[in-house]
Amino acid sequence: MKIGLLSNRVDQWRIVVASLVLFAPFLGGVHLFDWDEINFAELAREMLVSGSYLSPQLDFEAFTEKPPLFMWIQALSMNLFGVNEFASRFPNVLAAIASLLLIYDIGFRLHGQRLARWWVLAYVGSTLPHFYFKSGLIDPWFNFFIFACLWFIIKFIWKSNKILGVHLQHSRVLYLLLAALFTGLAILTKGPAAFLITSLVFGVYWISVRFRWFIKPIDFILYTFLALLVTGIWYGLETLVNGPSFIIEFTIRQWALLSTPDAGHGGFVGYHFVVLFLGCFPASVFAIQAMLRKNDGTLDAQRDMKKWMLYLLWVVLILFSLVKSKIIHYSSLAYFPLTYLAALSLVGIVEGRWKLKPWMSVLLSIQTLIYALVSFGLIWLGRNPHLLKELAKNDPFAQANFEAEVHWPLYLFSIVGLSIFSLILFFYQKDKQRSRAFNVLFISHALWVQLALVFFIGRIERITQGANIEFFESIKNEKAYLGTYNYRSYVPFFYGEVEPLNKGVNIRWKSPETLDRNAYVSVREGSQLKFEQEYPAALHLYSKNGFHFYKFEPAH
Repeated sequence: MKIGLLSNRVDQWRIVVASLVLFAPFLGGVHLFDWDEINFAELAREMLVSGSYLSPQLDFEAFTEKPPLFMWIQALSMNLFGVNEFASRFPNVLAAIASLLLIYDIGFRLHGQRLARWWVLAYVGSTLPHFYFKSGLIDPWFNFFIFACLWFIIKFIWKSNKILGVHLQHSRVLYLLLAALFTGLAILTKGPAAFLITSLVFGVYWISVRFRWFIKPIDFILYTFLALLVTGIWYGLETLVNGPSFIIEFTIRQWALLSTPDAGHGGFVGYHFVVLFLGCFPASVFAIQAMLRKNDGTLDAQRDMKKWMLYLLWVVLILFSLVKSKIIHYSSLAYFPLTYLAALSLVGIVEGRWKLKPWMSVLLSIQTLIYALVSFGLIWLGRNPHLLKELAKNDPFAQANFEAEVHWPLYLFSIVGLSIFSLILFFYQKDKQRSRAFNVLFISHALWVQLALVFFIGRIERITQGANIEFFESIKNEKAYLGTYNYRSYVPFFYGEVEPLNKGVNIRWKSPETLDRNAYVSVREGSQLKFEQEYPAALHLYSKNGFHFYKFEPAH
């Protein structure tokens, strides 16, 4: 037993080191992406500049779309590393460590070390789960808090009902307190959607046990009260200081996201099914096998855990399929149950209890082919931008984007070869060394994701927004009014480093006759003629890759 615990500790340290090695390097190598990454980073930056940490601000005015917890974490990171891309993304390296340690601990307690390791590998070796830990998005922390909440609720229920198959050394009250704490933190990260998701999962589980009270109503009420107490510390203080405007406007915004497609973020009903199937390659194929099999866990806790994971997966899929706004990271909470199911399948196949079915090999081949074709197409089109311009002939802005001077060397095609070669190697070994075959599949794909992020993302960023960021970075020390015309962007805020004295940067330039300092405006290709007609006093500075840059001088 001591040997097993020692090996467990070694694995945990390996996870910490591996997370730092995988997710920390190159975080600052690419500019933050509009909108979300720059949006969150700017909220944190304005906290530092203004010294006001209570309420999120954008353009130094109240921002009511998100609670502040993630921005607080980012602001702390910026205090340590400076205001830059690395600091904006580093919090999610910590989210990676926390998330992987959590799933390893759950897997170890329920199934032993083998499944714990496979669960971690399935998570790290799949595309989107890996990618989000290298981003500056809010979702990795939000998902961690919700999943931790569910795990402690599950332990509370198991402790209350004396479920066999897992050792629970702490009291049921502590588990309930921890579940409430993590729910409150999730709400403080992204809003009450956290409580909605957990409540829906509870509801589905309640239906599955034929409306038997698996958690007493009084316990659920206590859990709800404690969760609201945690989040109410900030919401209450915010309301006391600034009135109810945040809660009112935040509620209106969340309802709008649920009931109407956000700008540019509509999609078909099955959108998130496709996202998870392709975005969680290769884990998604193995998860399907576990979903199709009957629950063959040997212990009560193992069988019950699979139920919880299936219900969480389906709640996330159905809920965000019904939501009108279709954004790729909305279904990212599903990465936890999906990779757990994949780990069940991997262990079953390695131990000889399950089989690697022909249909699984076919799906893995199709997914690999899609990745290879997309990678090949991206590189080939990058080397032949005239073809992209022809494809975008009805979009003048996109056509101008493709004029960016970005070099796509021939050696990038080796990334395409890596994905194909790893699948061939997997098939060669799958009947001889199953464990080694799966290691090859997931580790090589983790490497593929790393290479794609290093060699593809920066080039894409330079095409889509590089010229815009370059311009606002060049004038950041001028303390001018900055803005955009006829499109929404957070680039002027973060990369122009606006300060409180620039308050209303996206408004002041619209009244050139009132300016007391220079103003600079970015206009996209296709809107410049209309802009020049509306603002004849604007001085055209230059154009680059789809962006036109103008200057207004003070009226006096």
